[in-house]
Amino acid sequence: MGKHHQLGQGYFYEDLAVGDTLSTNARTITEADLVAFCNLTWFTEELFTNLHDRQATAIAGRVVPGALVFTFAEGLIMPAIQHTGLAFLDAGMSIKGPTFVGDTIRVEVEITEMRPTSKPGRGLIRTVNRVRNQHGNVVQEYTPLRLLARRG
Repeated sequence: MGKHHQLGQGYFYEDLAVGDTLSTNARTITEADLVAFCNLTWFTEELFTNLHDRQATAIAGRVVPGALVFTFAEGLIMPAIQHTGLAFLDAGMSIKGPTFVGDTIRVEVEITEMRPTSKPGRGLIRTVNRVRNQHGNVVQEYTPLRLLARRG
């Protein structure tokens, strides 16, 4: 009889190493996503809510907030840390270019730092997360530090 594998179980600290990379599935951002996000978060900036007076905006087109891109990126990463991710501790972030309604994003995750904590059963992991659009352009990059469960 073969080994049993739990579906929906994320990576433990010991499953990963500095230099490892992971790629997520892709997700297209829709008009409904933008409207729901702006309403939920009170992002009422006219850049995101006014379709008619576009001459005064810095970016032409149906641009979406960087915060939406970040939260969608985190959602795409969730399967990798399901039941093993213990805390999101900090992150630096850089918006590299605009993201628009209709863009499809995916995340490339590179592990850059790992260290055990003083408490057993936990480890710290730093990654560089590059959010790419359908053209392969990096539109956002962030460097989260997470607390991850260890085996045993």
